[in-house]
Amino acid sequence: MARKTSKSLTEGELRIMEVVWKLERASVREVTDALKSKAGIAYNTVQTTMRILEDKGYLAHEKDGRRFTYQAKIGKHTAQKTAVKQLLISFFDDSPGALVANLIEAEELSNSEIDELKKMIDEF
Repeated sequence: MARKTSKSLTEGELRIMEVVWKLERASVREVTDALKSKAGIAYNTVQTTMRILEDKGYLAHEKDGRRFTYQAKIGKHTAQKTAVKQLLISFFDDSPGALVANLIEAEELSNSEIDELKKMIDEF
């Protein structure tokens, strides 16, 4: 049975999106070249993943001569918000307070980081 397609980004998809966000418009070759030094990823893998990202609504392509160029349909900030919302629903019963409490418990925050969090809460 086929696995259900997730709207959230996998780790590999996120690496590709980071390249596309940075370059704003990129071919499969350009993304592969950008990732080769870090991940040693194959052209066919990047091509397949970029098609999946297009199916998920993260990328759009245009024909540019013999190649396709891709650009992001969803900005990084929107993707971050979607990922946090998914995390909230999946692990924290859709409670931002529970997420923040977990972050505070799990991480050793400096006094300046705590002050910054307080300031952000006050601004909302």
